[in-house]
Amino acid sequence: MTAFRRIRIGEILVAKGGVTEEQIKEVLLRPDRQKRIGELLVAEGLITEEILAQALAEQRGLRYVDLIDFRVTPKFFKTIPVETMQRYQFIPMEDNGEVLVVALTDPNNIPAIDELEMLLGRQIDICVSTPSAIQNVLKLSGSSEQAMHAVSEDFKFHLVKEQDDGESSEEVLSLENIERDESPIIKLIHTTVFDAIQRRASDIHIRITDKNVLIKYRIDGVLYPATEPIDIKFHSAIVSRIKVMSDLDIAERRVPQDGRFKIRTGGKTIDFRVSILPSAFGEDVVIRILDKESITAGVNDLRLDSLGIDENDLRKFRKSIREPYGMVLVTGPTGSGKTTTLYASITEINSGEDSLITIEDPVEYQLNGVVQIPVNEKKGLTFAKGLRSILRHDPDKIMVGEIRDAETGQIAVQSALTGHLVFTTVHANNAFDVLGRFLNMGIEPYNFVSSLNCILAQRLVRILCPHCKKQIMLSRKDLEDSALDFETYKSHPFYEAVGCKDCNFTGFRGRKSITEFLDLSDQVREMILQKRSTSEIRKAAIAEGMTTLRQSALKKVLAGDTTLKEINRVTFIE
Repeated sequence: MTAFRRIRIGEILVAKGGVTEEQIKEVLLRPDRQKRIGELLVAEGLITEEILAQALAEQRGLRYVDLIDFRVTPKFFKTIPVETMQRYQFIPMEDNGEVLVVALTDPNNIPAIDELEMLLGRQIDICVSTPSAIQNVLKLSGSSEQAMHAVSEDFKFHLVKEQDDGESSEEVLSLENIERDESPIIKLIHTTVFDAIQRRASDIHIRITDKNVLIKYRIDGVLYPATEPIDIKFHSAIVSRIKVMSDLDIAERRVPQDGRFKIRTGGKTIDFRVSILPSAFGEDVVIRILDKESITAGVNDLRLDSLGIDENDLRKFRKSIREPYGMVLVTGPTGSGKTTTLYASITEINSGEDSLITIEDPVEYQLNGVVQIPVNEKKGLTFAKGLRSILRHDPDKIMVGEIRDAETGQIAVQSALTGHLVFTTVHANNAFDVLGRFLNMGIEPYNFVSSLNCILAQRLVRILCPHCKKQIMLSRKDLEDSALDFETYKSHPFYEAVGCKDCNFTGFRGRKSITEFLDLSDQVREMILQKRSTSEIRKAAIAEGMTTLRQSALKKVLAGDTTLKEINRVTFIE
């Protein structure tokens, strides 16, 4: 009877082409060798962690798993402590009720595997992965309180409070403090703030109904539930804690209040703006999260081609922002990315040879080499007054955060006519509504038309998560409801959102711009001066090749970047 011989790991590595027999012999003959052969080969850089893990899996007849973008299901953290996962270097992957499937690094450590089975009280099946992949998953997985223990060493809150003398003090809010704190309310608020930062939320909404309190996060422009509904009896304590953090009046519950607080964590400061409104059932709270330092670093490397602007519109827009003078107008509703587009424009043209000055309300992010002025209406510094002062400060290019009134509009137009390049925004639904807004302000049509370089209207649409989007074919009703010809698009592949761990189960990750670029051609200028109707000007612009917001959005749908449902949410069906 022939004895069974397990294939040596070195033989498998040679067969896989990762290393030669000579290299293995050289490592084995070293007198000071204390580590196992695979670990030594990785340390020497002769093979990668992935090759070693694949070889170990093959040796034992097990499955190798690539854990890129994998996240541990939150339910596992309720039954298996993170400390246990760290100690035995494993992660739970699946549980079919009878057997628990885990991924670990060393399938040959039988005593540790037996010990783990006894500790968990479960039969386990094994997969193999790399140490760095498992460690990375343990750091990134989950947003529950149990999962946060995995990153507790790097996580500390320092609540920064401004003193009357202008100095600031810090109250350290670490995970250890959260755990030791007897108050479940304080623990809830601090955990919610940390979770919101981890999930890329821009706002935290705390809504009260007649029966409970709802906590939601705004991620990529859409609200998602953050927790299960909370009993209404805790509402007063939740709001009071937020008021304490924001230095607001705890006793006042009948009028709106606005405040702010800062948290220092991981070497950076994050600003939080708090808005409290009295509603029918109690006070509603919205907390805006401004991770200024991270976004500022991104803004200074920002370019227009990273915003998703239509290629044809981008080419024309870049030409307009490089003109020596004139006005560049960006329009859209609140939260449509207007400021980001202007920041990207300024960053692209900022060569250091020109004087660039901005007036904003507020200054959202710092731009390198640009003088940025915050509006302060309490002190009398309005857009109009600040813009007049800027013109005496020898600027070449000016950014006005928003034109809200006729006075600011008049000064901006005059600035553009007198040799300055002016960037600004106006709240309007599309590129053509801007024309009516300015003319209704009482601005002379000839001056307005002479100063204007272009108008860019924009919206933001959510982009499908590349890891989980699913291809589908739409029905006749779906297409016709979206004003698409069934015969043309019946065989065209569309996509829908599914949801996975990488996108927090939303199906979307990030947003891109859709745009409508109105180039001021001679014909369009003449029609504006003749005070022709908006619909006539729109038809003429489309005839000249203008892409509407809806057409720009459809291009993203047909390219598989977003869904038909998403563009119907943000644009009118034409």
